[in-house]
Amino acid sequence: MNDLKTKVVDFLQKEVDLKHIPGAVIHISYQKQVILQEAIGYRRVFPEKEPMELDTVFDLASLTKVVATLPVTLKLLENGDIRLDDPVSYFIPSFGQNGKESITIRHLLTHTSGLPAHKRYYLENLNAEQIFTKICQQELEAPIGQKVIYSDLGLITLYRVIETITSEKFDKYIKQEIFEPLGMIDTGFNPTFPKQRFAATEYSEKLQDYKCGIVHDENTESMGGVSGHAGLFSTISDLAKFASMIENHGVYQGKRMLSEPALRLARKNFTPFDQEYRGLGWILKSPVNSSCGDFFSPFSYGHTGFTGTSIWFDPEMDLHVILLTNRVHFGRQDHILRIRPRLHNMIRAHL
Repeated sequence: MNDLKTKVVDFLQKEVDLKHIPGAVIHISYQKQVILQEAIGYRRVFPEKEPMELDTVFDLASLTKVVATLPVTLKLLENGDIRLDDPVSYFIPSFGQNGKESITIRHLLTHTSGLPAHKRYYLENLNAEQIFTKICQQELEAPIGQKVIYSDLGLITLYRVIETITSEKFDKYIKQEIFEPLGMIDTGFNPTFPKQRFAATEYSEKLQDYKCGIVHDENTESMGGVSGHAGLFSTISDLAKFASMIENHGVYQGKRMLSEPALRLARKNFTPFDQEYRGLGWILKSPVNSSCGDFFSPFSYGHTGFTGTSIWFDPEMDLHVILLTNRVHFGRQDHILRIRPRLHNMIRAHL
């Protein structure tokens, strides 16, 4: 096991030395035991270097989809508030135009709604309400239910559905239902920690500085920092609590957070017709280009975030790996796309 720890730290240090990432925090749990939790490199390089710490707060980017939006959607399923086959237009009638009448909650969670992947709403300085109005008017890019298009628009829509059903603000509801019961004290939207706690992301012309504690995703920033597709900030220790709950079939420290049937359903492959296998929220180990690498079992599931974050579970091995980096501090190069699978290959090969 010590050999694995050394290999992982050396691997990440090499990526730091190559300037592929500024730094990283890594967490590996194997058979319910934390076997590695380490901070490597820097949370900020420009204008001067500041070391990465274990309590560094990261912009999770699209991990928001599975750490925030997915669990509360599963709760609504469990509570009888929704079913997967409910049309979105049942809750928000204005959404049901331009061929979107039959898009369901299931389609949003599995990225099979046919909605486009992304639109640059922020260029028009649109707020959350205006962006959602645009999504309601949006035409589809593919037939409903036939193709995976990984769509931020779908998760923005789902967050509006959640707010409509709960009559609560999305960030407040998630904090009360998920984060507080799990003791995730450093997790939330629009965080207010001291600047030195954050992993710096990309340079912002508007700020004339690197973003620290301000969401990297431009649409989410335009929406006021809260959305269903991005905007969540957290630490490695908080994400380890979340991962422990997921791995323990919805139970954390003796308290049931989510039901086994809901978690089992979320890991089912809803898109066997596509090269990208999708569960509810989760991406599953797929035939090609899987960010969990080549050795994780076919039952593995996880997610990634654009800022350089990822979380992967291999239930066959009772293994989960959380990698947090702020790779966008160096801009939008694609080194992370090779780092993730190679890292997971090395971890799995040495267990």
